[in-house]
Amino acid sequence: MSLFIEVSIKVLVLFVFLLVTVLLLVWVERKFVSDLQNRVGPDRAGPYGILQTLADGMKAMFKESITPTNAQVGLYIAAPIVSMTAALLMFLVIPIGAPIEINGTTYSLQVMDLNVAVLYVLAVSSVAVYAITLAGWSSGSKYPMLGSVRASAQMISYEAGMGLALVPVVMLTGTMTMSGIVEAQQGSFLGFLGVWNIILIPSFVVFLISGFAETNRAPFDLVEAEQEIVGGFHTEYSGMRFALFFLAEYINVFTISALTVTLFLGGWGGPVFGPWIVESSLPVVWFLAKTWLLVLFFVWVRASLPRMRYDQLMGFGWKRLIPVSLAWIILLAVVLGVREFGMPWT
Repeated sequence: MSLFIEVSIKVLVLFVFLLVTVLLLVWVERKFVSDLQNRVGPDRAGPYGILQTLADGMKAMFKESITPTNAQVGLYIAAPIVSMTAALLMFLVIPIGAPIEINGTTYSLQVMDLNVAVLYVLAVSSVAVYAITLAGWSSGSKYPMLGSVRASAQMISYEAGMGLALVPVVMLTGTMTMSGIVEAQQGSFLGFLGVWNIILIPSFVVFLISGFAETNRAPFDLVEAEQEIVGGFHTEYSGMRFALFFLAEYINVFTISALTVTLFLGGWGGPVFGPWIVESSLPVVWFLAKTWLLVLFFVWVRASLPRMRYDQLMGFGWKRLIPVSLAWIILLAVVLGVREFGMPWT
């Protein structure tokens, strides 16, 4: 099989997988939050309301998309497309399972294994800032503009913390490839905790908090604060254009959870046993199980914590997360240096 065909098949499978995941994720969030709040949740469309998300998607598809009179039409239409594209691109470097050997040929369960995957993730995540900024500015309305300014400042601030949280991971594993980072976390008894990068607890906490801010989820959903700026940057969007922003947000939630699993929780690592077909499938099962547990954590936090004030949000990022990350990098560098070269006076 040629490389082009292999990559094309992987991209198509990934696209379908993420769309189905979003349909399931929205339903899971609605049912989980309703249980936490002692409500019923969706229960009309399909068994247990599982088809409600599909019904909402079809409604958005056939709903009229209204373009504001003062909008910059080209950029206004391009913004949701860029947002959706950035959300899809970020998942391309994440390995969802161990490499599989078929007829003497080894296939990796990731679309591409870049040697600068960590930098790629940071670069693609920053593209989403452009999409949100363009959406607010091109709408020709003051409330979307306010929401986009908030979003750009928030995402840039927490991208700094996220980037610094990744530095210790690279220092400890010695690689910037996602497959290499996962491989570096394997090897302990049954592949369990012991060599996972979660031992870098400050980095794990900072990355997870920054992930909440990057995905604009509560308690960091200031860009959509309906009490202050109506609906934020996508106030003037409707129909399928709004649905693309909606899809991008939920894909980002799943992607950030998958990245956290890959970088800190051993990726697809876990106990493997049984015949070949079971042994090849179990790494994918472990990866999805860990990812969905983190997704449920995202939902639980949304249902539990109130929205922060904007000054608290920015102050927490610049005055807490970034200094903690810098201090942790210095401390880890000293520890790794002593481990490698010994004490300076010996």
